Amino acid sequence: MAAGLILIGMGPGGISGMTRAAIEAAKNADYRRYEAYTALWSNEDLEALEAEIGDIQRVMRPEVEEPVELLQLAKSNIVALLVVGDPLQATTHVDLQLQAQEAGVECSVVHGVSITGLVTGAVGLSNYRFGRQTTLTYPYGGWVATSPLEVIALNKKQGLHTLALLDLDPTGEGVGGQRPMQPADAKDSILRMGSKLLENLDNYSKDTPFDLLKCESYSEICEDLSSLMVVLCSDMGTEKQSISYLSVDDLSNAKNGGLHCLIVPASPSDVEISALSRWSKK
Repeated sequence: MAAGLILIGMGPGGISGMTRAAIEAAKNADYRRYEAYTALWSNEDLEALEAEIGDIQRVMRPEVEEPVELLQLAKSNIVALLVVGDPLQATTHVDLQLQAQEAGVECSVVHGVSITGLVTGAVGLSNYRFGRQTTLTYPYGGWVATSPLEVIALNKKQGLHTLALLDLDPTGEGVGGQRPMQPADAKDSILRMGSKLLENLDNYSKDTPFDLLKCESYSEICEDLSSLMVVLCSDMGTEKQSISYLSVDDLSNAKNGGLHCLIVPASPSDVEISALSRWSKK
């Protein structure tokens, strides 16, 4: 490739989690950009990577979603866009691929280890039993989104586990000031969602059997939301990785860290129960 854009998966965290192909592609690029709004590495890990591959410039949401400058640069240079996890996990980067194609810019991909593939095996739940994924968001300006809890409730009602990523951006704007949601923040977010969901339950449509199923699932999950059991996965794929099986209420006592996600199990099988028991507090 004489010029073009390379989307490079960085893996979950640290150079040791990157493939050799990813490191070499980044090292050989003329320019390196680090996408810092969908997920983050620690500053320490990022500095170590920069020492290995060369200078890295941080870019945020506007530069990626409106990539005029990025694509113009890639018309005559090799530009690497470094993305935590796998570069095509977020639709933002798929859209970037399409915009590159439209602009006549060659775009290649070096895949990386993604959290969606990592956590299911690490926790010990069957990946065949996962439903729709969601993200727990901060209450932006006091506005509380209930859709993440709705996804969790419906998955659970249908016997499906849920992977819930945790928000990084208290502003929701993706322009800086990232602050990864911590376990106590996640508890607060979940309980706020539950309160709002119960408050608005009578306003949901009940016209079809599926509507009724959804409303039933919302009511059931809100009955005792503080006691809902979740798996807290922290700094997965790094030396600081930790997994805990605990209640929503106990999230307030969990350790802070870098990046976290939650898994909300449905009714686990016997094997899954044994797997989950490894992460219970002794």
